Amino acid sequence: MSHGTPSLLDRLSLNQETVRQWSLPELADGCARAGVRGVGLWRAPVQQYGVAAAARLIRDAGLGVTSLCRGGFFTALDPGERAAALDDNRAALDEAAALGTDTLVLVSGGLPPGSRDLPGARERVADALGELAPYAAERGVRLALEPLHPMYAADRCVVSTLAQALDLAERFPADRVGVVVDTYHLWWDDTVGTQIGRAGGTGGTGSRLAAFQLADWVTPLPEGVLLGRGQLGDGSVDLRWFRERVETAGYRGPVEVEIFNPALWARDGAEVLAEIVQRVRTHVG
Repeated sequence: MSHGTPSLLDRLSLNQETVRQWSLPELADGCARAGVRGVGLWRAPVQQYGVAAAARLIRDAGLGVTSLCRGGFFTALDPGERAAALDDNRAALDEAAALGTDTLVLVSGGLPPGSRDLPGARERVADALGELAPYAAERGVRLALEPLHPMYAADRCVVSTLAQALDLAERFPADRVGVVVDTYHLWWDDTVGTQIGRAGGTGGTGSRLAAFQLADWVTPLPEGVLLGRGQLGDGSVDLRWFRERVETAGYRGPVEVEIFNPALWARDGAEVLAEIVQRVRTHVG
């Protein structure tokens, strides 16, 4: 590990969706008991619990919110739909600020119905980033654009590579728009090491590396593919390689485990979290 980098386990964050079976109070208590200091939250359960109440709960447990997921879905052609999406993202930025996180994860959105214009859709993402960046800056929150695996390009995310995400992010100041490195989505790309270095820039305030998320790639993928993420160490991803690359690029932030997997959700949450901690030691550290 690079000199000056905090202990990997000290930086570990548990994304809420990894233990969907836990309520917010159970998440806060379970992480505190396990010595995991960070949590990544999702808007729907936070809204259901109450944003202010959730912020207080997490703070009282001695935890920090490492990210809020998600904003985005910027690719609609209809002006009314586009305006609604921007309004929703402003609300998401308000929620992130209230929760005390400086990172709002963005999923760009897929192709509108009947469209085959990927470049046009990406330009609408850039337009939305331009509209939202000043609002985000006022709230101390960075927009974190997440590239998703290309199998999601049609319906969920027209930004498929880290290079594409950086091409968009670099139109704006680094402290306003960054990128997410998620091992599940990027492990297949033979340019990703170079692009992680590009994202790191000169380090410090010049870095675009806003978040680092871990999940493994296991096959066969389930029908619908959204819930196919694997437990760390069960699949094809060289997780340690990714950790080394982001640290070489200057990243010292949270290491967030985000796994959508019904088999994990069917288990005891504390058992799942203990297994994750062990897998991080074995396969990431």
